[in-house]
Amino acid sequence: MTSSDAIVIGGGHNGLVCAAVLAKSGRKVLLLEAASELGGAARTEEFAPGFRVSSVAHLLNRLHPEVVKLLDLAKHGLVLQPEQSVPSLSLSTWDGPLTLAGAYGDDLVGAQASEQAAWRSLRAQLFRYAGVLKPFLSRRPPDLRGGNSLAETFSLGQAGWALKKLGKEDMRDFLRVILMNVADLLDEQLTDDRLKGLLAFDAVLGSHLGPRSPTSLLGLYYRLAGDVGGVPGAQFAPKGGMGAVVSAIAGSAAAAGVTVRTEAVVRTIRIENGRATGVILADGEELSAATVVSAADPATTFLELVGPRELDTGFVRKMRNIRNRGDAAKLHLALDRPPEFAGVDSAGHRGRLVIAPSVDHVERAFNPCKYGEFSPAPVMEVTLPSLSDPSLAPDGACVLSAVIQYAPYRLREGWQSGKAKFLAAIMAKLEEHAPGIGKRVRHADLLTPADLEQRYRMPGGHWHHGELQADQMLVSRPVFGAEGYDTPIGGLFLCGAGSHPGGGVSGAPGLNAARRILAMER
Repeated sequence: MTSSDAIVIGGGHNGLVCAAVLAKSGRKVLLLEAASELGGAARTEEFAPGFRVSSVAHLLNRLHPEVVKLLDLAKHGLVLQPEQSVPSLSLSTWDGPLTLAGAYGDDLVGAQASEQAAWRSLRAQLFRYAGVLKPFLSRRPPDLRGGNSLAETFSLGQAGWALKKLGKEDMRDFLRVILMNVADLLDEQLTDDRLKGLLAFDAVLGSHLGPRSPTSLLGLYYRLAGDVGGVPGAQFAPKGGMGAVVSAIAGSAAAAGVTVRTEAVVRTIRIENGRATGVILADGEELSAATVVSAADPATTFLELVGPRELDTGFVRKMRNIRNRGDAAKLHLALDRPPEFAGVDSAGHRGRLVIAPSVDHVERAFNPCKYGEFSPAPVMEVTLPSLSDPSLAPDGACVLSAVIQYAPYRLREGWQSGKAKFLAAIMAKLEEHAPGIGKRVRHADLLTPADLEQRYRMPGGHWHHGELQADQMLVSRPVFGAEGYDTPIGGLFLCGAGSHPGGGVSGAPGLNAARRILAMER
């Protein structure tokens, strides 16, 4: 029986970060990945001969600065330079594109002067309010079970001070809007449909919400609370795709001494006297460790790997009620030459092209999903990564990578018959903005939420491993009783996107979990 100080289940970026931090602290760490390669939903993969693309996540907008620094990712090949920052363009068939340039709209191009002034005011407010939430999102959630340490009390005080520093008027307004729907806030302050559509799309991206759903504004705050390279709101397209980020983290983990095994499927987390003592693999091999850390989603971890017998009935019920059915699909197109989006210049084609020309478009796209149907007029985020990184496609050809909403995890007619119809709807929408694009397609790879679940072991096809809404955040993520990375099972910890603060390629869950483990050992 092989023994380690810690076993980490899952080789996505959070599992790798956790393993690397533990190993740098002198622990003997074994990381087990079920797939043949590391990275999970942040891999760079070949989807057609000569065409490579970021598998699910394709833009970097919240990599935790402490992860970059602590793991010395620059030394391990991660390059984040200003030229990798991409603008966001809102496309419309009845008007030219509107551009949020710089770090999420330092500059607004294509709008009237009055709208630019309104946006400057709203943008400043959004970042101020996101700054109140930021301390909560970059550390372990508050411990409401008593016994707070001095450090935790101090951290809570810092968060309270951040709210107080807003001043009376802003503090009152923050409390008014925090659980508001994003459409109402946008209607209060903006008039340009293109700008409002882009912001509404960003607020609900990856969630089962429309812009008029209560709490949908939280999604925008979550997005703006992240940063890349110390710049809040920045978005980067890493050279080599998102796999380059994973490669750098894996390099740091290897240098720290982490042992990695791929194609190692964990069947069971072994529990003895209420404590995790190791794992049993699918082939029957037993591995022991004093600490087991799971980067898998919480429901899989507890209901399948641990098993209900080891858990309190109430805890099992809460786990079974986690909402984790995704509504976003991913499309990869291999094109024989770059497409031409109407009204978009060469610099814009290297940016992030959002087809969500108004709040109403986003809301109408969401409506069918509530009843198990895909959107006949979907909204989407399109990137052309090979324009900035020619290594991703053959000479003269082009890769298109798009996140599409809305696609219900359980399509009423079934995805076997529905996928071709949904692809046709997507291509029709792309054709409106890039005439002739259909004739340039060599190969199309459409991943529905059901496909994402199967390919990346992502239950429900949800990249957050659970809805990122008010009742599944902070002390309720994933559920109360497992919110601080440690769990009801001694020696068992969580470190994936289903734990606090949530998904996105940030590394924060992995970093925070490792720090919690080390603190408890001390």
